[in-house]
Amino acid sequence: MDAHSSAKINARKRRKEAPGPNGATEEDGIPSKVQRYGVGLRQPAPFSDEIEVDLSKPYVRVTMEEARKGTPCERPVRVYADGIFDLFHSGHARALMQAKNLFPNTYLIVGVCSDELTHNFKGFTVMNENERYDAVQHCRYVDEVVRNAPWTLTPEFLAEHRIDFVAHDDIPYSSAGSDDVYKHIKEAGMFAPTQRTEGISTSDIITRIVRDYDVYARRNLQRGYTAKELNVSFINEKKYHLQERVDKVKKKVKDVEEKSKEFVQKVEEKSIDLIQKWEEKSREFIGSFLEMFGPEGALKHMLKEGKGRMLQAISPKQSPSSSPTRERSPSPSFRWPFSGKTSPPSSPANLSRHKAAAYDIRYSYLENKFASYVLLTQVQ
Repeated sequence: MDAHSSAKINARKRRKEAPGPNGATEEDGIPSKVQRYGVGLRQPAPFSDEIEVDLSKPYVRVTMEEARKGTPCERPVRVYADGIFDLFHSGHARALMQAKNLFPNTYLIVGVCSDELTHNFKGFTVMNENERYDAVQHCRYVDEVVRNAPWTLTPEFLAEHRIDFVAHDDIPYSSAGSDDVYKHIKEAGMFAPTQRTEGISTSDIITRIVRDYDVYARRNLQRGYTAKELNVSFINEKKYHLQERVDKVKKKVKDVEEKSKEFVQKVEEKSIDLIQKWEEKSREFIGSFLEMFGPEGALKHMLKEGKGRMLQAISPKQSPSSSPTRERSPSPSFRWPFSGKTSPPSSPANLSRHKAAAYDIRYSYLENKFASYVLLTQVQ
């Protein structure tokens, strides 16, 4: 793969919608998983005024074709990228990564403008120049940092730092009375374009903070900052504290509602289970009751069987037909109960009828007793 193709792949552009891991998209060409490397940078990038330059070797700028083909290890392509780098974010890091990967062998020099230049030409910054220098120093793609970088690049500055190419996005940058401060760099063939990262910038971050000012003011008050440090008035401070208490109450109410919903749901589930179990047990109970006390239940069969046995036990045995019948005469001393008078002697026919009635009374009494005994046994 040549240097131009490599530069296109590494000139990645992140979009706002559906970002992937680390803000990458499908267009980035980044594999989902890469090999893990244990070697990393252990020191921040040095400042340019701290590096000893060998001036004995003449400075000869390489062409774009030579840079794309690749240069010897001892002669890397020196690429320069400048900026303000206020609130250093991933958009800055991605721009520097693209500049670092423009050519196979690149030495990246990054210029950071001072507070004075920035306030005059662009506006007030959140971080001061020393904080911005330090942030750029600790970016892994940077090899050298130029402090107090010029707003417009001059031939003397390019020659002093032996710069081969200048990397920046190709959108015209109008400032300092010029329609494009990189116009002369482009005309000289030293411009190497990179892509901006959409969706994030220093202005966007500041806009988020200004838009949600009350949220961040309350956040810092909670973290221990005083109203004086935040430049918050006494009335606003009390308002923020009140809002914080109201939010806590709302959160508690919401938590209670969620817990109550969970409790009601659990009770409903348990009640449904209990009803189902009760229905199953009731069916079993009704079935067992019908088996015992139903029209064709076991109790009826037991009573029938007991009745048959009692009838068999109390019924008189009939004598054989061949044997002569004997008739006993009633005792002359027999008296009817509850009667003071002596009853006349009964005939044989009347005596048989009296015996049958006595048998029926005894059978009914025994049958009732047996049924009561069976019912008591079943209940116990």
